[in-house]
Amino acid sequence: MEPLLSIRGLKKRYGAHTALDGIDLDLPQAEVFGLLGPNGAGKTSLIRIINRILEADEGHILFQGRPIEAADVRRIGYMPEERGLYQKMEVGEQAVYFARLKGMTEAAAKTALKEWFERFSIESWWKKKVEELSKGMAQKVQFIATVVHRPELIILDEPFSGFDPVNADLVKEEILRLSREGATILFSTHRMESVESLCSRIALIDRSKLVIQGPVGEVRKRYREHVYRLEWSAAAGGPEPHWPEGIEVLERAEIDPRHHRVRLRLPEGLSNSDVLRPVLEVGEPLFFEEVLPSIHEIFVRTVAGQIQPL
Repeated sequence: MEPLLSIRGLKKRYGAHTALDGIDLDLPQAEVFGLLGPNGAGKTSLIRIINRILEADEGHILFQGRPIEAADVRRIGYMPEERGLYQKMEVGEQAVYFARLKGMTEAAAKTALKEWFERFSIESWWKKKVEELSKGMAQKVQFIATVVHRPELIILDEPFSGFDPVNADLVKEEILRLSREGATILFSTHRMESVESLCSRIALIDRSKLVIQGPVGEVRKRYREHVYRLEWSAAAGGPEPHWPEGIEVLERAEIDPRHHRVRLRLPEGLSNSDVLRPVLEVGEPLFFEEVLPSIHEIFVRTVAGQIQPL
């Protein structure tokens, strides 16, 4: 299937500073795509270029296989990190206004917004002024205003800031539902736990360059460190397995006198049976699994220069 959005050779400079340096990226249709990177890496510049708020110095963007145009902005929903609600306007009035900017009629906007307000249990907010809302309440309104016109591409920049865990979970469920219904979600965040629970693919930008991209599972496997978790049961007070040469024991834990757990780093060339054999000599294996690095660990180590991007 053709990507919804294809980015090729994108460059952006501000004077002597290069914000984006040759970015190539494809956003598949109907997937949640995580855009990661430290502050100042270039994520916001990329998002603003996609939204045609800024122009690239070099490169191009294709929307469904053709050069993106000004009219395509109506097919995009964008929730920026710097929220943009008008404090003195009523919530309902403002939501209708934003929907009409995206091409909806007033009647269609009110019908769709009523459904969204009911889904989020905020029907009573319609006549409230934005200045009466808490940060989390205003965040709900902004999210609804971003997606009410059913955009094909939804760009969310730090969408969970200001939410308590209950409302964060509510919005996560809506993001996944919108993706299942065909929307492509570009999701920019520093919260790595949200990335692993929501995103099928990620891209990491660091110092203006795209340094990692791919499906989440493949990225985690790419940076595996041959670390395993092993649990076994044995007689209380019995000996520890005699590990083969080269195995590094990273962590030991005694869950109870008969239940033991270790984290091991295995050298190249050692098979699973080489590891399990010493356990069988002293007890019964209960659990054996490779521990892949989390996206958070990969992010930190890449930005710190501890691992080289592939």
